[in-house]
Amino acid sequence: QFKLIVANPEKLIASGLQVKAFVEYSPECPEDLKDELILLVDDDIVHIPLLGLIPYCDLDVESEINLGEMTANNKVITKEISIANRGSSSGVFRISYDGIVLFNIKPTRGVVKPKSVRTVKVDVCTDVPGVIKEVMKVELEGRGCIEVCIKGVVIEQLLKVFGASCGKILKCINFGPLYFGTSKTEQIFLYNESSECTDWIAVLEDNAVGGELGTDLQRSTDAVLQDLSLKNRDVDVSTLIMCIPNQGTLLPYEKSLVTLCFSPDDFEVNDSSVIQDYVLFLRFETVGKRYGSQEVLKDGARATKRSHPPHVDLALMGSGFPVLLTFDPGPVINFMDCYLGEQTQVLCTLKNESEYLPITFSFRKTAHFNISPERGKIKKKSQKGVMFSFCPRQIGTFVTKQIVDIIGTGVDKNNLHALKTKSFHQVYLSFFGVCKSKRKNILFAINPGLTPMISNATGQFVADGTGQFSDTAPVAILKSAQTRIHTHRKNRNCKDDALIAFPNDRAASIRPSEWNKKYRTIFTKTERYNYIDPEFAYTDCERLLKEEHKKYYADFISSLRQRRLEKDASRQFYIYNNSVSIGIKPAEGLKSPNISITAFPKEEKLQGKMLPSDDKCMLTSLKLAAIASRSANEEVWSWLSPMPSSTQEKKDCSLTLTHKQLHQIFIGPSTIDFGDVCVYSTTTKELHIINNLLFHIWIQIEIEIEELQETSPLSQVVPPLTKTHIPIVFETARLGIFKSSLTYKINKQHLGSVLVVANAVPVELELSARELILSPVPGCLAGTEFRRTIRLRNPRNYPAEFAWRPVTTDRKTAFSIQPARGLVEACSDLDCEVVWQPGFSTPETGQFTLYVRKGSSINLKCLAKVTIHT
Repeated sequence: QFKLIVANPEKLIASGLQVKAFVEYSPECPEDLKDELILLVDDDIVHIPLLGLIPYCDLDVESEINLGEMTANNKVITKEISIANRGSSSGVFRISYDGIVLFNIKPTRGVVKPKSVRTVKVDVCTDVPGVIKEVMKVELEGRGCIEVCIKGVVIEQLLKVFGASCGKILKCINFGPLYFGTSKTEQIFLYNESSECTDWIAVLEDNAVGGELGTDLQRSTDAVLQDLSLKNRDVDVSTLIMCIPNQGTLLPYEKSLVTLCFSPDDFEVNDSSVIQDYVLFLRFETVGKRYGSQEVLKDGARATKRSHPPHVDLALMGSGFPVLLTFDPGPVINFMDCYLGEQTQVLCTLKNESEYLPITFSFRKTAHFNISPERGKIKKKSQKGVMFSFCPRQIGTFVTKQIVDIIGTGVDKNNLHALKTKSFHQVYLSFFGVCKSKRKNILFAINPGLTPMISNATGQFVADGTGQFSDTAPVAILKSAQTRIHTHRKNRNCKDDALIAFPNDRAASIRPSEWNKKYRTIFTKTERYNYIDPEFAYTDCERLLKEEHKKYYADFISSLRQRRLEKDASRQFYIYNNSVSIGIKPAEGLKSPNISITAFPKEEKLQGKMLPSDDKCMLTSLKLAAIASRSANEEVWSWLSPMPSSTQEKKDCSLTLTHKQLHQIFIGPSTIDFGDVCVYSTTTKELHIINNLLFHIWIQIEIEIEELQETSPLSQVVPPLTKTHIPIVFETARLGIFKSSLTYKINKQHLGSVLVVANAVPVELELSARELILSPVPGCLAGTEFRRTIRLRNPRNYPAEFAWRPVTTDRKTAFSIQPARGLVEACSDLDCEVVWQPGFSTPETGQFTLYVRKGSSINLKCLAKVTIHT
């Protein structure tokens, strides 16, 4: 089977030349051959072995598929395995798997070309936490069956709360007693125990079972139940508990520091002496993971009900206490009458009646009254003495309102992570004191001729012992236009605004004054000399510069006012520039109608419960329920725009949503289970979309699955506070369990996924009985045929074609069925009539086979019960 093709040269081969020889191999049977080619070169013999091998394949496959650590989030994880062929011939492989975990293997069989690699995809759905350890059998041509181990771990996406100080898992935080108006913070760590990034949000459960809002738990049950009807339960509990931050993103196995702040407020009751206990539950949820079920609405349509995504609950406890500070004496403090320069004192005892908390007080400064000490701290159930002093600085009666600040820690609006010391409560005292004047005999002496600094009108008598004098020289100034006593004739028509100086102000006339002021004497109105000290007076340049500064700031203030007026005018223009208002102002003589609260629709009452846009405000269960109820009452839009068209829609659909906003959008259920469906059938389920936001959102669905290609529409712009749905159409031609996921985008930025599950089964028909007994009707004549009906039921969602065929035996059957063939619609039934015709030596038993197209067959046994009367 080997053939040598060569032409031997007749002459010797010179050096540098060569002769080519060809060996041809032509196998006649599929076996490997060996031979030898002998080459004679002069006196040398060269043995050249010849091997004739048939083509064969050399397939190899990886022995393990490691899926790694996955998170149970209903996503489909894909891993690839390679089948390599190192041989010279194509090889066939076949994959079989019958394990517990559902794997989608594509392809399960195929051909690998020589010197190439074939990739096989293994898809697994991460819907159930657990350990994956399965074996997949790969049958390779030429090597037999090889087992491939599939390993992996699916963990649940968990959030855990740890204490910042202790490092242990927390279930409850007790803030303890606090005064109303104060705050206390606790720090925790929020831990992401999963291998994927997690977007989280904090939701305050204000309607949870076991929660208490402003209840004095120390009282009896009857007293608490009696006050429940008097309390205002419609309160915003988000002001009680602050979570900073209240939303965020955690990397895999990352911890984030979260600060919780408890700020009790006495908004529940009017009695300030009542203790209020609070028990609330804070839930840290994973954004975008919703596991909803379905419920029937009033109109018969089905909608998805929100249930809690993966979350962790943290109980928060705290109590609010009023300030119980009493004064003895008080609250009106009467001081004894005293004279100027003297003081009277009253010792007051401050009592802290609280059994749980101390009090830090601070007295504000008040004129004519001194307090010692001005600030201090009183322990619980203790008292402290404070001395009040009345030190009048002028004669008269003094009634003063003394403010006592109670100092505590409160939230800083500029820095929510830290608390600041502030006055959170005030107590008021009334001080009453009288300062009397002393009566003193004044002796007058004759003026020797020199006018003193202070004298009477004529300067003749001087009062001794008039008291202390100030160091400032007295100056008496009044308008010259208001006096004309002894005015000189030439100055009588003086109408300027010159100031008049008394003769005894010479000591003050040499001080610097303003350069544009004129001074005249009191009697003759003659302009007098006014000395300006050059060391103190402004120069001309300085005066001009000062005027420029005044003008600059005056213009700046004027421009601010003008800008404010323009903004207000523009705002008013936009208010009245619409198709409804015609610009009529209310002050033009038209009277506004009297509108009552009952005139507003109920939907507008929910507007006040809408979530504010402030990121610092927390979400609460009642707020979410109020918004969801409003969205559920809105009309279901069947035909929505597939793309943003208007300016407002384009603006809304380009927004990047926060975690809070994403939490108010419901797209679900997260798992669409079609159940048992027939191959080649078409089944539809609804994917519900509820937009609880106050602006438009854009939903785009991406489907790469062949079984869901009939789904439409794939893009919708959902208006604010509106619910809608997208029909998901499933159609398959392969039997078995189907699991895959479809992805969607919100505003082309935020990704999400929905798991689709189905069990593709063949067409099936069920019989009402496997054995049918036919008996005669009482009173019938001999030879009358026996009749009985049997029901065919189709439990599937696809029409089933059937045909009855009798089982042939040696004897001819006397049974017949009508109709012998036909069609049973989906989820319906059909009655068939079985007839037995009696006769001489006819068999009383018979058997039929029900053949179902593309389904399994069923046998029916028939028996005729004949009664012989003698």
